[in-house]
Amino acid sequence: MRLTRRDVVHLLLLWLGGIDIRLTMLAVPPLIPQIHHDLHLDEKGVGALVSLPVLLLATAAVPGSLLIARLGVRGALATGLAVVAVFGALRGFGPSIPVLFTTTFLMGVGVAVSQPAFPAIVRDWFPRRIAVATAVYSNGILIGETLPTALTTPVGVLPLAHGDWRWALAMWSVLVALSALAITLAAPKRGPRPAVPTRWWPSWREGQTVRLGIVMGMASAVYFATNAYIPDFLDQTGRHQLIAPMLAIFNGAQLLTAPVVAVWDRLLTGRLGFLGSAGLMAVAQLGIVVTPGAGVLVWALLLGFAAALAFIVVLTMPPRIAAPGDVHRMSAGVFTFQYATAFLIPLVSGAVWDATGRAVLAFVPGMIAALVMGWLALSLRIPPAEPRPTTS
Repeated sequence: MRLTRRDVVHLLLLWLGGIDIRLTMLAVPPLIPQIHHDLHLDEKGVGALVSLPVLLLATAAVPGSLLIARLGVRGALATGLAVVAVFGALRGFGPSIPVLFTTTFLMGVGVAVSQPAFPAIVRDWFPRRIAVATAVYSNGILIGETLPTALTTPVGVLPLAHGDWRWALAMWSVLVALSALAITLAAPKRGPRPAVPTRWWPSWREGQTVRLGIVMGMASAVYFATNAYIPDFLDQTGRHQLIAPMLAIFNGAQLLTAPVVAVWDRLLTGRLGFLGSAGLMAVAQLGIVVTPGAGVLVWALLLGFAAALAFIVVLTMPPRIAAPGDVHRMSAGVFTFQYATAFLIPLVSGAVWDATGRAVLAFVPGMIAALVMGWLALSLRIPPAEPRPTTS
């Protein structure tokens, strides 16, 4: 079965949607110096500004499931992305600290309620190509995490905004608004199943939901903790000049997952992807700790690839495991556990560093998280791989 023109358009929209749910979140870190200077934020305020959307991804995932149950996938996705675009653009209105944090909160809610819609829309648009469609929109998420860090400063959006961080944030929201409109117009008003799902509360006692959420949370925790602590770790070990290239390699390595899984899709359909990424994450973090000089860049490449692979593998699971009409419920439960875990473990890493004064020990919780992820993956009930489409 070949991809039709409509399929290609839907894959493009899924890819753009994946970009949308990370683009405005990751536009803030490159602008922190300007925001810090203009609003006189202390370091705790800066930390709260960056981590608030991550926490909301955990707390607002269930309301996103409710929104899908009430409005359907199309309506929920349109509403969520519209909220992201509007409040992402309004973050610099004023400017004032209350406005910045209020609009960031509301933007985070929009991201969180949009995210459970994507596994459901994958099931609706590509019921026989779930792994491929998931890989496409998750690649969009990874690009949405990379683009703002690369193109905001010193070249790109900020110069176009004449150095004004408020307009730079608003400009990133334009892409979200345009693609949200396109997704809304192209998405089917009704899925292939006649009944709009009415159940929305996740089944918290279902072991698969808990395990998948924690497995994905371990990978996300390693990703966020590495971004948070690599700069100070390299600075403390006398390698300040490696901070920028290491962060670029670590985040850019995520984009390598798409061509790899396209060639070897078995990584998305069995335990190999889970166990391989868990092992690589543990070894790569140990390599970062013990390798002197610029050798850490190699480990950064492996770590970024492994964390992204785990993320993509888990995203394929709810559309394959959940019963018809329940994809959004399982996804909301998975995302709740995922981002709660991703929020807590980096805090533990920071507490270990503060308590001991040793930067290398901040990576120990991440190594443990990788091993726990591999152990939990062994108990997952993974359905058979999708049948390969035949060509015609």
